[in-house]
Amino acid sequence: MTKWYNTVGEAGDIVLSTGIRLVRNIEDFVFPCRLDSEGRQKVSQLVRDIVFDAFPDEFCYIETDTLTYMQRLSMAERNIISPEFAGRDDKNGLILSSDENTGIMLCEQDHIRLQTIMPGLCPEQAYEYAGKIDKAIAEKVKYAYSDSIGYLTQSPSDLGTAMRCSVMLHLPALSDMGRLPRLARSIRSLGFSIRPVYGVHSRTPGDFYSVSNRITLGIDEKTAVNNLKSITSHIAAQEHNAASLLIEDEAWQDRIFRAYGILSTARLLSYEEFMQLISIVRFGSATGVIDVPLEKTNMLIIGGQPATLSVIKGVDDTSTSRNAARAKMVREVIRER
Repeated sequence: MTKWYNTVGEAGDIVLSTGIRLVRNIEDFVFPCRLDSEGRQKVSQLVRDIVFDAFPDEFCYIETDTLTYMQRLSMAERNIISPEFAGRDDKNGLILSSDENTGIMLCEQDHIRLQTIMPGLCPEQAYEYAGKIDKAIAEKVKYAYSDSIGYLTQSPSDLGTAMRCSVMLHLPALSDMGRLPRLARSIRSLGFSIRPVYGVHSRTPGDFYSVSNRITLGIDEKTAVNNLKSITSHIAAQEHNAASLLIEDEAWQDRIFRAYGILSTARLLSYEEFMQLISIVRFGSATGVIDVPLEKTNMLIIGGQPATLSVIKGVDDTSTSRNAARAKMVREVIRER
């Protein structure tokens, strides 16, 4: 099985991935914030047994206290676990698929936080697969559920469907033209939000953004999934139109080839510089200006993240070591034919 960031799916020139996250709690146990260590172990063992029985040989079980902090942080960078889960030093359970595209965090904020990520724009497929696992667990345990409210969760923002559906988008053209604030206001009125994937500023390193549903109460899951696909398709069309205008500008073509030249030859690459340059090169790849496969850019975006780079290259946690390792990795991948 291929990891989501090593391949390109539908509408992959703009949509890197689609994610579905389901939050569930088991009726027989209090929320994790009030659950003692024995109760956490019972929940973890119960869910683990169900998943392993229903899906033999598809998943493994990891106790997070056996991982270093850098390894956990790398998992968060690859969207396997949440940053909050990565930051906890206590003993927690993680059920993970062999391709790392589906994970179940046990006793994080809720008993079960199931998420699956697939490449490209595929909310129906991601929802179907996550639902299959959710159904297998629901057949063996009783979820905390209210007929009037829906699934009961520790955070009120998850009440109802307790589902978040999201897409990761690359929007360099819309960002360059200053159209994102208006777009954000428009989709917010439809119950969705757009936020940076990397960084917290309006102009983020690389112009990668996440679009997800804000509303989980008073709407059914399939409607949320369909709305996400419709909104994403609309955003992608806008990005295509904006890109077709930018790419005619020789100054933008020059930016693309300069970015490619730096990535092909640099000996040191800081994280911020790398993200800006790989974003420009990916834009050139998506628009056909340069011959660099999108699979390579996607893999480099994840592999160039600080903790992931430290883990896969075995470098120490210093900026100089990471910058040199990042530049070497990028040179090798970009030049590879």
